[in-house]
Amino acid sequence: MIPIPISVLSSLFPIYLCQMAKIISKYFIAWVPSEALFDQVHQLKLKLKDTFGLKYALKSPPHITLKMPFSWNEAKEGILIEKVKEFSNNLKPFSIQIDGFDRFGKRVIFVRVNENKDLIALQSSLTTFCKQELKLVSELSDRNYHPHMTIAFKDIKERQFDLYFSFLSTLSIQAQDQVDSISLLKRIEGRWEVVYQVFFTT
Repeated sequence: MIPIPISVLSSLFPIYLCQMAKIISKYFIAWVPSEALFDQVHQLKLKLKDTFGLKYALKSPPHITLKMPFSWNEAKEGILIEKVKEFSNNLKPFSIQIDGFDRFGKRVIFVRVNENKDLIALQSSLTTFCKQELKLVSELSDRNYHPHMTIAFKDIKERQFDLYFSFLSTLSIQAQDQVDSISLLKRIEGRWEVVYQVFFTT
């Protein structure tokens, strides 16, 4: 085996470190509800899992997406957190109403969020901030925003969709909650986990 000169190893080492540091991870920004509503929505997901085997939505906590998933260098996660914190500096809490169930075609089932101008304004300003400060692309779902809390998707079987919805008609959900924070979620081993949460000033 021919030894590699130390000078060559030294020149390669910074490149190796750079390559090791650039791990691209997936993130998104959302509102995660208070404990009471969190538990209600989570229980709905569990009922759909126990009754129909629908479990994909359990890979993330109950939430309303504010910025669609995006790729980011994990080594710069601290910068991302600081930017989320910066965005939240002047935000004020507001209330939202949750009422019943709805769907996107036969591919997504969600808890309905009543129309709320404060929530629309929050998402719009965050989209602009992410584009300007983080150089993130504005996705179609960012531009055509429809706030909701997903309880089933991906593993939905179209032929059974009416059965799912009929089952939900036997249940109900109606609540009011306070949007007083935003959270940064990260995909870790196939699941979305909250890695940072910042509360608004009251």
